Amino acid sequence: MKQSQSFTEGKILSPLIRFALPVFLALFLQAMYGAVDLLVVGQFGSAVDVSAVSTGSQIMHTITTVIVGLAMGITVLAGQKIGEKNPEAAGRTIGSGICLFSVLAVIVTFLMLFLANLLVSVMQAPEEAFDATVTYVKICSAGTIFIVAYNVLGSIFRGIGDSKMPLITVAIACTLNIGGDLLFVAVFHMGVAGAALATVLAQAVSVLISVFIIRKKSLPFVFSRSYIRFDKSLITRIVMLGAPIALQDLLVSISFLVIMAIVNSLGLIASAGVGVAEKLCAFIMLVPSAFMQSMSAFVAQNVGAGKTERADKALFYGIATSVCAGILMAWLSFFHGDLLSSLFARDTEVIAASADYLKAYAIDCLLTAFLFCFAGYFNGYGLTFFVMLQGIVGAFCVRIPVSFLISRISGATLFHIGLATPSSTVVQILLCICYFRYQKKKRRSGNSTI
Repeated sequence: MKQSQSFTEGKILSPLIRFALPVFLALFLQAMYGAVDLLVVGQFGSAVDVSAVSTGSQIMHTITTVIVGLAMGITVLAGQKIGEKNPEAAGRTIGSGICLFSVLAVIVTFLMLFLANLLVSVMQAPEEAFDATVTYVKICSAGTIFIVAYNVLGSIFRGIGDSKMPLITVAIACTLNIGGDLLFVAVFHMGVAGAALATVLAQAVSVLISVFIIRKKSLPFVFSRSYIRFDKSLITRIVMLGAPIALQDLLVSISFLVIMAIVNSLGLIASAGVGVAEKLCAFIMLVPSAFMQSMSAFVAQNVGAGKTERADKALFYGIATSVCAGILMAWLSFFHGDLLSSLFARDTEVIAASADYLKAYAIDCLLTAFLFCFAGYFNGYGLTFFVMLQGIVGAFCVRIPVSFLISRISGATLFHIGLATPSSTVVQILLCICYFRYQKKKRRSGNSTI
């Protein structure tokens, strides 16, 4: 039986939520996958270990976000072909995508292994945690091919309307990573190296099991080995759609790495505290993140079918649902940040620093409900250049300069530095609203792509 669905007929809200739920669970497990390293190290290691894993995982997260962003080109293009009822074109798109990302995986692996020391130095990792951070980055980088593989698998299945397969993939990886962390860190006391090794092994086994499962599935597109080739036109289209998203995600991640570097310069406790807070933020932002990915797939199919009004309604339904969840997350982050932070650290100073930083993210919980849904909407239409542009404006014109200026103010706390993030989100939302209205106006005149 096919594990995919069409979004071009019937109700909007309930299918969108049903599709978003597995995406949400997959993102939750993905966040757990990244957080387990820090959680176990925080309970069985020292502040040095926590700082090393938090800084190292931020570097690896940057690489992952670029891969996910570029893979969005497959999600959008395959989704549009499915919406057009062209399963053979969808299969050829996926085959070309496999070739593209295989080459990318090899290149990224060698670059990361070669540049590990430089990257950790640029991040201004605390001196006492420098070597441990390099170790974490190098071991994780050796598994880049597996990071690429299961993120590409996820992008393919979201494009065809199947959000369950990515959930299965991440569930396998998360379970294996938890077991590996407990074995290598808690039992064998391998510290940072053990946490990184558990991550790589979990990725490898997850991909192998996932490929076996996929071979047994009935797929809604035509596919054969002959489709796995470098089709210039398809690869160009994938890159044109995915590259702006990847570049935006890269630059946004760099902005957070810059903030981490600013915080690292404040000392070990601040570094560890923000590292804990950033891991928690991956959970706090789950609902808007899930709707962003779901919106892209939903809108892409309706664009392919020429049903733009359904795409517009999906945007508003997604925002309304995300806001409801954002209110709860904002309350937890602002008033109970210490309780949340204690899940990842035992040091009272680290917990206090993390809770202070989380108060700023509480504000952002409400704002991202709007921003992330807009981003998914525009991605689904293939308007990825604008998504890139607004992300760059928010990161480099607001988030970084505001963080830097506040950090130089005497008496500034991590809460004050953290306010740079909601400040940038406000600017990005205003840009999205203006662009949405501009495109709607052009559509009425018959001159717009949306």
